Amino acid sequence: MESSNSPLQKKLLPRHISLMAMGGAIGTGIFKGSAETVTLAGPGVIFTYMFAGILLLVVMGAIAEMAIAYPDTNMKGFVRLAFGKRVSFVTGWLYCFMWLSVCVIEVIVAGSFFQYWFPYIPLWVLSLGCAVLIIGINMMNVKNYGEFEFWFAGIKIAMIMVFIVLGASILFGITPSNQSNYLQNFTEHGGFFPNGSMSIISALLIVMFSYGGSELIGLTITEAKDAERILPKVIKSFIWRIVLFYTLPILIICGLIPWNEISDQSSPFVQVLSMSGLQGAAHIMNFILITAVLSAANSGIYGCTRMLHSLALGGEAPQTFSYVSKNGVPSYSLMLSAIVLIVGSMITYVAQDQVFTILMAVPGFVVSLIWISICLSQLKLRKSYPKEPSFKLWGFPYVTASTAVVLIIICIMFVLNEQNRTSIIACLLVLAILVGVSIIKFKRVDAQKADSGEKRIM
Repeated sequence: MESSNSPLQKKLLPRHISLMAMGGAIGTGIFKGSAETVTLAGPGVIFTYMFAGILLLVVMGAIAEMAIAYPDTNMKGFVRLAFGKRVSFVTGWLYCFMWLSVCVIEVIVAGSFFQYWFPYIPLWVLSLGCAVLIIGINMMNVKNYGEFEFWFAGIKIAMIMVFIVLGASILFGITPSNQSNYLQNFTEHGGFFPNGSMSIISALLIVMFSYGGSELIGLTITEAKDAERILPKVIKSFIWRIVLFYTLPILIICGLIPWNEISDQSSPFVQVLSMSGLQGAAHIMNFILITAVLSAANSGIYGCTRMLHSLALGGEAPQTFSYVSKNGVPSYSLMLSAIVLIVGSMITYVAQDQVFTILMAVPGFVVSLIWISICLSQLKLRKSYPKEPSFKLWGFPYVTASTAVVLIIICIMFVLNEQNRTSIIACLLVLAILVGVSIIKFKRVDAQKADSGEKRIM
């Protein structure tokens, strides 16, 4: 092992960064969660995705601006500069908690998809196999990891593009099907907003989970080549791709299938592919779904290990987690993540349903908190930048402040939503523990510094 002073390797290219963030953001949320959002809001859910996309645009713009003003500082570093070590401690550990929860969900879902082909193998065995695969990929040096994730995420993005082209051709009558005039599905069965216009707000809870992971770009900064120059370009192109890859498939799904006939038992993507008459559609889609969730888990473990490494460097986690191997991997951070992932995947042996109930709403709630902290950090730091950034978020401070207020409202909605009660209690419990630990930890650290200062004076 190298010492904790060893830096992470700057070997991530722009295409790696963009695809890694997309790998974290495009997973279960679109392929499986789209059925739930459409059921909640009907075709009008498209406005939910667009609205959340605007919030995401502001958050990512704030990350790009601060990254240029403070080179070699990642997302947690911005929070520490703005609000101090206690807040960054809570934010960093909360982010790790979120990603580990997501990764456990993703490997269990991946195992359930594998059961389509291997029904006689227990779910916990398949989930464990997926966990071991993800851990193995994260043991690669960062350039090879970035290359692997580039192709991993690229498969599902290519699938979405094929889906858009194929679905649009059916929708507009280019590809023959057993029905015509699909466009009426947008207005029939209760209209564009069948459950009322406020239903698009209730769908925000799931959409926030879907878009979560995009802020992973804020952790790649310390391993990116020429981050100051390429980050604004990467973020701009990334935002539009994310919004388009969510909104266009949703429009096609709502056009081809009446919103009230979309099954939550299978992916809407499978339903549309079956309509196309494509041979082996179910097997193709199953492969894509496995790739999608494993890619999301892959990005999640990366995010968690880099955040743990950053916490250790800042004295907010045990120094052991700052150790970096010769190929640039934070080994002990990966070891902790691996233990949680393996234990989480094996819990399905005794409590599969309970795991999902507790973990499913965690990402959306924590993502809201993380995005709020990013917006508030930019509001606080803008006046004290050490240098003028080449990119600045427009409409400051009104746009950033408005985004923070909306995200706070969404957070409150998460807390008040009865369906998420178990998950929110778990989140608030973790949050309370982290706040308590931060107060005790840094009170002791401050006391030690004060004592050493008095001794030097004497």
